[in-house]
Amino acid sequence: MHPSDHLRESKGTDLKGKKIVLGITGSIAAVECVKLIRELIREGAHVRCVMTEAAQTIVHPWAIEFACGRPVTTEITGMVEHVSMCGNVPDKADLYMIAPATANTVSKIAMGIDDTPVTTFATTAIGSGIPIIIVPAMHKSMYEHPIVIDNIERLKSLGINFVGPNVAEGTAKVASNAQIVDEVVRVLDGRMEGLSITVVTGRTQEPIDTMRVITNRATGRSGVELAKRAYRRGADVELWYGNVTCDVPDWIPSRQFDALEDIMKMSKDLSGIVVVPAALSDFGVKEVGREKISSSESIEIALEPMPKFIDKIRDKADLLVAYKAVDTRDEAMEKAEEMLAQNRADIVIANSLKDVKDGTNRIYIPTEGKWYEGRKRDLADRVLDSIEDIIP
Repeated sequence: MHPSDHLRESKGTDLKGKKIVLGITGSIAAVECVKLIRELIREGAHVRCVMTEAAQTIVHPWAIEFACGRPVTTEITGMVEHVSMCGNVPDKADLYMIAPATANTVSKIAMGIDDTPVTTFATTAIGSGIPIIIVPAMHKSMYEHPIVIDNIERLKSLGINFVGPNVAEGTAKVASNAQIVDEVVRVLDGRMEGLSITVVTGRTQEPIDTMRVITNRATGRSGVELAKRAYRRGADVELWYGNVTCDVPDWIPSRQFDALEDIMKMSKDLSGIVVVPAALSDFGVKEVGREKISSSESIEIALEPMPKFIDKIRDKADLLVAYKAVDTRDEAMEKAEEMLAQNRADIVIANSLKDVKDGTNRIYIPTEGKWYEGRKRDLADRVLDSIEDIIP
C-alpha cells in the first residue's frame, strides 16, 4: 500500500470513490499541488496527475507521484492516457481539474489547441462531457488582457467552472487549496443546487459603556460548518456572522454584524431557507454609559430582555431552522418540543451546553426524536439532511 492510501478519508468521505485527474501547468503555484492532492485524498478521492513540460521545471514528477501514489503522465504515449482516463470509457474520470492553469493553457483550451498533455486531456474531457474545473494562476495584468478575458468567458459558456482568482492587495492570488476542494465537492455533489440558504452564526455583543460589552462564549463554528457543508452541496449560501473564534471562508458570500440591532436591520433582506445557530443577545443593558465607567468603585448594571430574532423573521423565511442551547439534555428535549409545538420554527436543533466541546457536540432534533453526536462538520450534515427531508 502506498503511503498516500493511509490518508484516504481521514477528513471525510465527500469524495469517496471519485476519480479526479489533475492537470498541472507551469505556474509557480504548482508548488502547492502536493498539498492539494493530499487534501483531495483525505476527502476520499483517487487522484491521477498529468503535467506539462513547463510544470516539470517547477515541481518534479516524482513529488507529484509521491503525493498521489500513482505514475504521473508527462507525455501522451501508445497507452493513449488521455482517452483511458478522460475519454468515453467505462472507468473515465469523474472530474478533470487544471490547477494551476496559466494564461497560455487557458487560451489554448479555448481555441481547441492541444499541444501539451494537459491541453490534450482537456480536449478529451470536453468531448466526453466530463466536468472540468480550471484554477487560473497568473499576474493581475494578464487577467486584464481582453483576449484572456474573452477566452475565460468562452470556456465558462461551455460549462467549465473557474475557481478564483482572489483579488487582494492589488494582486490576483490563486485560490487556496481549501477553496479548491470545496469547489470540487460542490461540482460533484450539487444535491442542493437551486436552494438559497442564509446561515446566521456567531455571537452578538451589547454595550455597557463606551468601552465594555456584554456577550457570551459562543465560537460560531457550528454555523460556519453549516455554511461550508451547504456550499459543498451546491446551495446558494450567504453567511451572516457576528463575533466568531474560527476561520470564516472568504469564498462564501458573507455579511458581518456586531450587535443585535445590526442583524435586526439586516433581516429585511432575508428569504429562502434560514438557519440560525447564532448566539444572539438575550439581554441588553438598560442604561448604557455615555462614557467609560470608572473601575474604582462597584456598580450595578440593570439588564433588560432583547427581542427574539427568530420570532421577527419567522414569516420571512420559507423554512426556518432555530437552535436552542440549555443546561441539560432533558431541558434541551423539552424546550425543542415546546418551540416546535409553538410553530416558532420548522426545525429545531437543541443541545445541552455540557455536551459542547472543541469541534464536537451532541444535538437533539425533535422532528426525528433522536440525538446525534459527533464532529460539528458531521452534525451540520445531519441538519442539512433534515432540511432536505422536508423541502418540497
